Amino acid sequence: MATSLALRSVEALTGPQKAAVLLVQLGPERSALLMAQLDPEEVELITVELMRLGEIDPELADEVLIAGFSELVGPAALGQGGPGFAKAMLEASIGKEAAGEMMDRLKGGDDKQPFLFLEEADTRQTVSFLQGETPQTIALVLAHLRAHQASAALVTFPAEVQADVAQRIATMERTSPDVVAIVAESIRRKAGAVLTAQVDEVVGGMQPLVEIINRTDAGTSKQLLEELAKRDPVLADQIRASMFTFEDILSLEDKAMQLVLREVDAGTLAVALKGARDDLRDKILNNVSSRAKENLLEEMELMGAVRLSQAEEGRSAVVAAIRQLEESGQITIQRESDDEFVA
Repeated sequence: MATSLALRSVEALTGPQKAAVLLVQLGPERSALLMAQLDPEEVELITVELMRLGEIDPELADEVLIAGFSELVGPAALGQGGPGFAKAMLEASIGKEAAGEMMDRLKGGDDKQPFLFLEEADTRQTVSFLQGETPQTIALVLAHLRAHQASAALVTFPAEVQADVAQRIATMERTSPDVVAIVAESIRRKAGAVLTAQVDEVVGGMQPLVEIINRTDAGTSKQLLEELAKRDPVLADQIRASMFTFEDILSLEDKAMQLVLREVDAGTLAVALKGARDDLRDKILNNVSSRAKENLLEEMELMGAVRLSQAEEGRSAVVAAIRQLEESGQITIQRESDDEFVA
């Protein structure tokens, strides 16, 4: 639901709210030029605020401009925020398809993001809000955060607590709105923010935990999985299997891929490549010698059709070799939050 900013002062607005007010004055096209310079996470935060905006008081708009943004603004009529404006701005900035996906994800954001107030908190602040809370509460909060935020917070806790929280996130199912509201209110009081949770939340599960662990360093993820294996070996194995998939070989550097291929016999590779996408097949074939490539293609042709389960076993063997080489430190898997290497 749109929110009127007629009675609010500029001092009461958050950074994303001020940016949203400014963008409404700029119009979709000029807003898109500014948004294109921001990180995707910043774009999403501002878009959430744009969708909330209703009528903007002219005096408030002037205050925002005078407070630091007036030099960026050309002649533009005061406008109105809302989903329509947000969609037009995003389409001009990131394209129609990407804009549609983001709008679908953000639609109803107030109701579906009970811990949205933590988006602007840094890791130290988030951890301080969670101090003294039970592992179940920590798990619930982290499951609502973006993967990079949750990962940064998770690694600050002792190994035993990390494993406990990880297990709870992985096994978490639908959470009642009453529980979410109680936890959100408790954390809100510590954070000094306002929140109302109104709908059932589907949070947690295997994939959110995998995304969190994938953004930790290799040592932390290894220790966490070892601790988790003591509690639930089956769950730990499921997480390991999900952390790196056969499709993810596309992210490996060629040198790393070559090391991996030395650990996998030709017969297993041939089975793994049956039915694989062209880009995955090329990734492997381009990292073996010409003779090995010919032999591999010949073996694939001779073996004919194979069961999907056999192909999956072959691909699992490739993934297992990758994990083993990473754990031994021979290769590095570059994850989204990793720092770039410099020479």
